Amino acid sequence: MQYPVRFSNLPPYAFPRLRALLDAHAPGGEVIHMTIGEPRHDPPPFIGDVLAANLPGFGVYPPNDGTDGLRDAIAGWLHRRYGVTVDPATAILPLNGTREGLFNAAIALCPEAGGGPPPVVLTPNPFYQVYAVAALAVAAYPVYVPATAGTGFLPDYAALPRDVLDACVAAYICSPANPQGAVASAEYWRDLIELAERHDFRILADECYSEIWRDAPPPGALQVARDMGADPERVTVFHSLSKRSNLPGLRVGFAAGGPRTIAAMKQLRAYAGAPIPLPLQAVAEACWRDEAHVEASRARYAAKFAMADRIFAGIPGCGAPEGGFFLWLPVEDGEAAALRLWRETGVRVLPGAYLSREAGGGNPGAGYIRVALVTDEDETERGLTRLRNCLYN
Repeated sequence: MQYPVRFSNLPPYAFPRLRALLDAHAPGGEVIHMTIGEPRHDPPPFIGDVLAANLPGFGVYPPNDGTDGLRDAIAGWLHRRYGVTVDPATAILPLNGTREGLFNAAIALCPEAGGGPPPVVLTPNPFYQVYAVAALAVAAYPVYVPATAGTGFLPDYAALPRDVLDACVAAYICSPANPQGAVASAEYWRDLIELAERHDFRILADECYSEIWRDAPPPGALQVARDMGADPERVTVFHSLSKRSNLPGLRVGFAAGGPRTIAAMKQLRAYAGAPIPLPLQAVAEACWRDEAHVEASRARYAAKFAMADRIFAGIPGCGAPEGGFFLWLPVEDGEAAALRLWRETGVRVLPGAYLSREAGGGNPGAGYIRVALVTDEDETERGLTRLRNCLYN
């Protein structure tokens, strides 16, 4: 007997797909990796001392819901950053990075179809691929909503048909957006929250790039929801130390939201989650309490934003982003451009189509490449210069 496999129709993940495209060909120069969003700025200088002081914690099972100290540090950061006051005991859940939370939130929070039509989960297109997998895991129907230049690189969920919105149980949104770097304004958040209240769906706000910005700190979904007096269960936000503190290997983030939402996620995690080791929780606590290392890293990104503006001056659509650390550069064909760039220069970038899905007759990422500004300044300048000379001259 053959049983259906829920994930059998998933396309290959972006990076194995990239290796299949490029690795049969020799690089055309010094290899410069600009594909994956893996920050390479210096981590906070104090983490070694904090880790060493807490090594005995590897010998005990960590608390599933996080330590009091870590949750207090996160609550303090939310208050300093957004002016939002949350109860650290009931409104915060530390996570093994945001991916765990973004996936498990759908499992914990999305209602079952109960024999009726499947519920709808909205996702931007292009998007962080865990959103779609989370929808499929709960037997929901993922609706891919274009986030293009015409919509300000954020999805226009309000333009969807009423029956789709009425069937919606959750909408994912990323600000600053991955890969385009667009920032959701307070007005955008207000409109989305009002839409969610009219049609009774949840907003799952991926804000893991919130501390990498160009001109002004992006407004947060919790901040706007509070100002509106919205139902506290309406919005759940997700943050991470991977980008903020240059610690992608630490695997620590958090979810914050209404107490019923967080209670449901805690309940699922008690059965199926992996709590964060105590020494790593101690490191995370120290990171959430410190801003100096974040400001130093943000200054380096600002210098790279300025570098990108200079190198791509006069080329339409090639400026640095509002937030995040990716360039979303227009090309005729993303796969062809990435292959040409690799074979002629050794610079490795990601075709935009690998972050998108075919929907509505096209793939909104097909005419772009994503370029990660994560290497040091000298290497970044070499990579961007080669890219411009290869693809835009």
